[in-house]
Amino acid sequence: MRDGFIKVAVSSPELRVADCGFNRDKMVDKAGKMADLGVKLLAFPEFSLTGFTCNDLFLQDTLLEGALQALKEYKEETKELDLVSVVGMPFLHRGRLYNVAAVVNRGKICGIVPKSHIPNYAEFYEARQFVPWNQPVSEVLLPWGEETVIGNRILFAAAGLPEFTFGIEICEDLWMPVPPSGELAMAGASVIVNPSASDELTGKAAYRRELVKNQSARTLSVYLYADAGEGESTQDMVFAGHNLIVENGAVLAESEPFADDHDLVTEIDLFRLRSERRRMTTFPLMADPAEKGFVIREFGINTQEETALTRQYQRTPFVPDTRKNREKRCNEILNIQANGLVKRLKHTSCKNAVIGLSGGLDSTLALLVTVRAFDRLGLSRKGIVCVTMPCFGTTDRTYENAVHLAEELGTALREIDIREAVTTHFRDIGHDIRVQDVTYENGQARERTQILMDIANQCSGMVIGTGDMSELALGWATYNGDHMSMYGVNCSVPKTLVRFLVQYYADSAEQDSLKNILYDVLDTPVSPELLPPEEGEISQKTEDIVGPYELHDFFLYYVLRFGFSPSKIYRLAWYTFQGDYDRDTIYKWLSAFYHRFFRQQFKRSCLPDGPKVGTVSVSPRGDLRMPSDASDALWKAELDRIHESFV
Repeated sequence: MRDGFIKVAVSSPELRVADCGFNRDKMVDKAGKMADLGVKLLAFPEFSLTGFTCNDLFLQDTLLEGALQALKEYKEETKELDLVSVVGMPFLHRGRLYNVAAVVNRGKICGIVPKSHIPNYAEFYEARQFVPWNQPVSEVLLPWGEETVIGNRILFAAAGLPEFTFGIEICEDLWMPVPPSGELAMAGASVIVNPSASDELTGKAAYRRELVKNQSARTLSVYLYADAGEGESTQDMVFAGHNLIVENGAVLAESEPFADDHDLVTEIDLFRLRSERRRMTTFPLMADPAEKGFVIREFGINTQEETALTRQYQRTPFVPDTRKNREKRCNEILNIQANGLVKRLKHTSCKNAVIGLSGGLDSTLALLVTVRAFDRLGLSRKGIVCVTMPCFGTTDRTYENAVHLAEELGTALREIDIREAVTTHFRDIGHDIRVQDVTYENGQARERTQILMDIANQCSGMVIGTGDMSELALGWATYNGDHMSMYGVNCSVPKTLVRFLVQYYADSAEQDSLKNILYDVLDTPVSPELLPPEEGEISQKTEDIVGPYELHDFFLYYVLRFGFSPSKIYRLAWYTFQGDYDRDTIYKWLSAFYHRFFRQQFKRSCLPDGPKVGTVSVSPRGDLRMPSDASDALWKAELDRIHESFV
């Protein structure tokens, strides 16, 4: 399974209470269809062979024998399928009746897992027929002569793919203060399967969803919840087939209660979970699960074939999902930025701030955050000194937006034309002003930073950094120029999120004049404006030089957040952006990303302070402790192999 993707499924097939033959046939049919789709793990609900609502019929030998016969026939009829199934049934063992899940793979019963906690309340009174399992894992001989094991400390591991290891807890087990899935995960299970029969009550679906999400997040696992549905007796309860597939707290697939189709099929990312557990060193993986009584049972599937992707990946993973509460999420981010600045201003007893306002996105967001911080402190906005410093590349559009924005927000404004100062500097160092090279560009950036720092000294203020995380990742900042400040409010905000926040601010602004300025800033091409305009328009467009920020932010997220390999990131980018970028374009900018990312670490190693707003940052004191001289040879070699595969 290349890149750790495994296709899994949850199914609640049509069912007849106590009709094991009918239920077996429906499950065999589902298993065949799922195998055709490439599914490798299929979970059925609790008592899927008999129905959950058999009640005292579970005490009848006929039903128990019928369930065993149905299990035998199911495993024989699915032995040619390349998948592993989790099947629910009653099971009599040494004179006690257990509610179990049987694991079936290629004509064999890999193991039988009994329920650990048996409910004895109201509508669920399983204690009348069943007992909980509280013994070590033991061997068991099935009536047809097959040997297997029974117990609630069994891990099922795919031969040749140790990351694909799952454990089982059953329905009520999840509702306990300490669910068995916690220890299963610590013993090495990356996937938890829960065959369940949870009746539907008003509001219960939402509670169930949050419970599954929470346990998946706590165990850093994929959680497959298979719920009983159509066909169960409605004598006293109704079952809705509310199935869920959740990966580390995020719902990948969910069937609506009482939906016509309860089947869920999606891909899980085992390497993503591996990365999460590797990063979270407080996750207490057991050194030797056997010492705690865990037994590992292998099952066989084809781990070499490629899993076709169908799950959705967000094109802008740093940007909050707009289907949720946009205002709440944006204000949360803005408040983190502003509160970081508030603390720094209070700590230094500083009542003034200095911002280089260019009329671009980054400085606009930095100003909006600074205004919020000053308002929170009850300081006059006139203490915010916005400095616009036109030079060779400044256009009328950005200049006017900077001026009007400062005025609209009620801040102080200073205009300092730096053309003469930069020209004099070039003469002093012997640089021909007609040579528009990196010296030409960086000389302007450093002159601006010098002015900001000196003005901060004049007014006993603090220079607020405007650079964002995308620029820092790519090294698109002039060392000791815009790279430097006294507090960088945007330092962990990537470019796509900067745009999103400014868009939110524009949409929610009460004054039309402020809206219009912000909308025009959003429409302005991203540029450092260090080269002369062409016919009055911006000539130097950042994304033409370093590449589209939506691609770079996508790369950055999976590099920093999960440590994915170049080949996996390339695959995800091609899958997510196909139709907008071809393979060559994605490869070109991914190669550029790694090249710049490794070579520009020295700039990130001495970054000013600034607040972390999301799950990752490039701060040398926090998320990215990377040597400035690290070689990128291994990453380049993999990039070369990617290129060879499609050239």
